[in-house]
Amino acid sequence: MSEPRSAPTVGQVVLGKRLQDLRERAGLKREEAAKVLRVAPATIRRMETAEVALKIPYVQLLLKAYGITDSEAEGFIALAEEANLPGWWQRFHDVLPGWFSMYVSLEGAASLIRAYEPQFVPGLLQTEGYARAILRSGAVGGSDAEEIERHVALRMERQSLLTRDDAPKFWVIMDETVLRRPVGDGPEVMRDQLDRLLEASELPNVTLQIAEFASGHHPGTYGPFVLFRFAMPELPDMVYSEYLTGAVYLDARPEVASHLEVMDRMAAQAATAQRTKEILKDLRKEL
Repeated sequence: MSEPRSAPTVGQVVLGKRLQDLRERAGLKREEAAKVLRVAPATIRRMETAEVALKIPYVQLLLKAYGITDSEAEGFIALAEEANLPGWWQRFHDVLPGWFSMYVSLEGAASLIRAYEPQFVPGLLQTEGYARAILRSGAVGGSDAEEIERHVALRMERQSLLTRDDAPKFWVIMDETVLRRPVGDGPEVMRDQLDRLLEASELPNVTLQIAEFASGHHPGTYGPFVLFRFAMPELPDMVYSEYLTGAVYLDARPEVASHLEVMDRMAAQAATAQRTKEILKDLRKEL
């Protein structure tokens, strides 16, 4: 039986979809592919949906059954071996829940990340002090000091994403509430956080907008969500929506389209990126 994983890497998701496409092009049903491996059809489904790691001997047999040439199969196998390597974030498996492992994998592979946040500064833009204060408040994980520091370290390491050579476009809309609600024991935490946001706003791949109180109700007030877009054609746009004890990942076109429309409407209604910088500077002066 193939070995289960707590969360697939993006590479496994992509190759799983490619395996499904190759099977369908070969005119084989899952039941027929399963006979090649002498496994249950559910195993084929789990491989194609990245619910399990890609066992190389299985992949080799399937590619042969699908009529793939030796040279093409060799390239596919190399990609499968690379996809099966653990992501850097798996060093934090002790504090990283499986439902968020997938998020970190998608985050690292996305070409565009659009986020709406009504409560907190997004993790990719948090300072250590702000992140630590949020975690201590019980918003994520427990109150154990060592565990909190592990969460902070993970969050800080994720932030290198925004300054790497192939950094994604990161477009964030935050409610004014995020900046008005004090975090930490003193003004220093929020002061440093505002400085961090101002620095991030100068990055060419980062766009920040604030949904001001004065602009009234907007269509995103149901809760936070993140929309991912990828350069890889095998991966559709995805929406991540988090709740208290887990998250859901949506890739159905109608659901993604609805979230995209809401995001566009909020962006049109929120303060412009330039106006947002002025708001941040004004709030900084108040502290």
